[in-house]
Amino acid sequence: MTEPASQPPGKLTIYLGYAAGVGKTYQMLDRGQELRGQGVDVVVGYFEPHGRQDTISKAQGLEVVPRRTISYRGTSFEEMDTEAILRRNPRVCLVDELAHTNVPGSERLKRWQDVRALLEAGIEVLTTLNVQHLESLNDEVWQLTGVRVRETLPDWVVDEAGEIILVDVTPRALRHRLERGVVYAPDKARQALERFFTEPNLNALRELAMRHTAHEIEDRLAEEPRQEAPAPSGRILICLTASPSAATLIRRGRRLADYLRTDCLAAYVTADRGLQGLSSPDREALEKHLNFARNLRIETHILEGGDPAETLVNFARSRKVSQILMGQGGKILHRVVRLARDMEITIVADRRRK
Repeated sequence: MTEPASQPPGKLTIYLGYAAGVGKTYQMLDRGQELRGQGVDVVVGYFEPHGRQDTISKAQGLEVVPRRTISYRGTSFEEMDTEAILRRNPRVCLVDELAHTNVPGSERLKRWQDVRALLEAGIEVLTTLNVQHLESLNDEVWQLTGVRVRETLPDWVVDEAGEIILVDVTPRALRHRLERGVVYAPDKARQALERFFTEPNLNALRELAMRHTAHEIEDRLAEEPRQEAPAPSGRILICLTASPSAATLIRRGRRLADYLRTDCLAAYVTADRGLQGLSSPDREALEKHLNFARNLRIETHILEGGDPAETLVNFARSRKVSQILMGQGGKILHRVVRLARDMEITIVADRRRK
């Protein structure tokens, strides 16, 4: 008796923008209406109108799967009902705000994880995302805008999308939308115009969105040759420590490896006993960094050797590393620089915004 064929995964389409109000949700709903007109079985899994009348009218006629209500600390919250969508089993599901963090008590921590459950069930998903929610851009967005984005998702989630559609308007046009009250209520719109939605901020974020989309296109055009090519050389190696700045190193390394189309590794090096020789706070911090790196699909290692600098450099050579990323003031920094003259050593400053 032959096994039944496994369900092929659904296609993920991301409508990518650089700020709220550029029209991502509208375009997603517009495509949903187009598919519905073609007789395709389409449902809305989650849609956040934010009081925008043109967006609300665009959803008219589309079947909406009711949200699930979850009680947390005495307050009721509404989340996408992923299990209900799976039972309904549409061909296409529209899901707003991919980077959203679910309320505690949900089956999954993040909405992108709910979306992956739908994709694995063979359901095609159309979703929306702003570029500042990409994890590898978190530090760059903070430096550009002064805003630390708290809701992020790993870049590989976007990399695995079947299609990325850039939704773009000029910053000036977006600010006009805010001024007319199209995006937010008047009081909130005034605050947004003075804070996050300044023209320099919007220009910077728009450039990030365009750059990321261009990189995705280049990457997909090169996909066939890359499949036939030998394992990449010139890998990136991140030298981890328990310092909070290690998170910046991890994001920088992941982003750099993506642009160079090479592998990214991360290693913590110690003279002995692995993580056991660390104090409890340092061990917890380092384990957090290691998990963060793994979540970004970075290969992680804990290296032991009597000479930590030599251990790190020997490991780098054995893995064909061409560039090592290190933080400022590391104990082994200067010795690594002397030993690894055949590699590029990039010292990443821990720039803290005031």
